[in-house]
Amino acid sequence: MTMHTSSTAGTLSSSRKFEFRRHPYLLAVGVFILLSIVNAILQPSFLRPAVAVSNLASFMPLILVAVGQTYVILASDIDLSVGFIISVVNVVVVTTIEALGGSGGAILAGFAAGIATGILAGLVNGLCVAVLRFQPIVTTFATGIIFAGVALWILPQAGGQVPAIVWRTYAGAVAGVPVVLWLLAAVLVFIAVFARTRFHTALVAVGGNMQAAYQTKLPVTRIRITSYVISGLFAALAALALVGETASGDPLLGGAFSLSSITAVVLGGTALAGGRGGALGSLFGAIILGLIANVIFFAQLPFEYQNLAQGLVILLALAGGVFVARR
Repeated sequence: MTMHTSSTAGTLSSSRKFEFRRHPYLLAVGVFILLSIVNAILQPSFLRPAVAVSNLASFMPLILVAVGQTYVILASDIDLSVGFIISVVNVVVVTTIEALGGSGGAILAGFAAGIATGILAGLVNGLCVAVLRFQPIVTTFATGIIFAGVALWILPQAGGQVPAIVWRTYAGAVAGVPVVLWLLAAVLVFIAVFARTRFHTALVAVGGNMQAAYQTKLPVTRIRITSYVISGLFAALAALALVGETASGDPLLGGAFSLSSITAVVLGGTALAGGRGGALGSLFGAIILGLIANVIFFAQLPFEYQNLAQGLVILLALAGGVFVARR
């Protein structure tokens, strides 16, 4: 009987390990549910549809940039420049729309220029890291400084304005469904489809063991470049979301997103060493960071303690993830 019980317990333990290895985002989902309950207690209107949509709209830029960062980290690289890519894309979009007169065509041209800027920035990062073999953390820190300088050169101070249709569309609805929910659905579909591609499998293989990936003739250089291009693209999309939210340009807007995106990725269960995790967890990680900020605000903590409390909560969440991974 004892042997049978022991065997059953071992089987359950193995099953739990198997589940967390296959679905590392499960812990993030649990933290998300807990924080949602705390938010609902502190803010009685939290569960109202209008409030939920408003929160999602403010979380969306970080969700997008965290998803892009995930694919870089899965390949055992890192991108410290994403926040500054957001800044330069933001000012490119706003200044382009203004320069072309603010018409419908100008808006499309501005969005296209912003997306092209993000892709180009990601390509520069990928070429430096994968082709020139520079250290990712140093390279993207340096390119981030360059992108920040370019943003300040284009727009030395915050200003500019986009037509009202831009922010009204972002805050509006299509077929009765808020635009931000359509965006969230599009991101979820992308994550699900992309996770089933051969490229995603190769990306995880490169992050798991780059030397073995080289030996098995995987195009490691191309894979790493593509991961940075994807990161640049999602940073550009995050910048477009910020344009829709703020309706103006700011060369200093994106700086904080670099470390926040990495934190969201780690909170979502993706290993910084690469080869394990996924973008779905990063999506929950980004929402978790937003919910933490909400809890601190509605708990009415004194201003001087807010950053301390936020850091402690994030550390506790990260420690929980490490503990579960080791168990």
